[in-house]
Amino acid sequence: MNPIVLIPARMAATRLPDKPMADIHGTPMIVHVWRRAMEAAIGEVVVATDSAPIAEAVTKAGGRVQMTRADHPSGSDRIHEAVSALDPTGAHDAVVNVQGDLPTIAPATIRAALVPLMDPAVDVATLVAEIRREEERTAPSVVKMVGSQLAPGRFRCLYFTRATAPWGEGPLWHHIGLYAWRRAALARFVALPPSGLEQREKLEQLRALEAGMRIDAVAVQDVPLGVDTPDDLQRARELLG
Repeated sequence: MNPIVLIPARMAATRLPDKPMADIHGTPMIVHVWRRAMEAAIGEVVVATDSAPIAEAVTKAGGRVQMTRADHPSGSDRIHEAVSALDPTGAHDAVVNVQGDLPTIAPATIRAALVPLMDPAVDVATLVAEIRREEERTAPSVVKMVGSQLAPGRFRCLYFTRATAPWGEGPLWHHIGLYAWRRAALARFVALPPSGLEQREKLEQLRALEAGMRIDAVAVQDVPLGVDTPDDLQRARELLG
C-alpha cells in the first residue's frame, strides 16, 4: 500500500473553543498530533483544515497543510476533499484519518490501523481496546464495537453502539475513532446519504456498515486520550509533561 495520513482540524469545537490551537507546553495541540503521525512513519502526513491559524501553526512547525471548505459535516468529508486535491491521480490507495484532538496517541497505534487493509476484502480498518473500567461498560459516551473474532486481537465489525453490547459474559470492546480507508471506500462513503442507524446512534461508521462495507478492527492496549474539555486538556499536559 501507499498510504497518506490526513489530520482533519477545525476551530468550531463548542466544549473547548479553538481546540486545535490549545497550548500544550508551548506548542499547539494540532502540532503535537502532527508530530505523532510523523513518528508513525507510514507515509506523508497532511493537516486538512479551513482555518488560517491552524494552517500557520502547522506550517511553522514544518508540516504540510491542505486548505478545505468550511462547511463539511464530518472529518471524513474533509479528508476526502483534501486527498482529492492532493492526489487527483489516486497514487495513494489508503487514507489514514487521525483525529486532530489526540495529542498523546502512540505512533504504533496509528500504524496498527493499517493492518486489516492487508486483506483485500476489507474496506475500512479501525481500532478497539478492551474495556476494563466497570463504569465504561454502560457509559453512552464509550462506543462499543460488536464483532466476530477472526484471530486474537482481530475482528470483523458487525455493529457499533452506545449501549452495553454484546450481552453475556466476555469482554466488551471500546471503539477508537481512528480509521484507515481504502481510497475507493472513502469516495463511496462520502457519496452516501446519512443512514437511519447512523442518525439514531450518532455514529458515522454505521453508514458504512448499512451500505454493506466491511470494517475490520485491531485491538490495541490503550485508548488514546481525546481532548474535548478543559479537564482533558489538563490531563494531556500532564501526560506530555
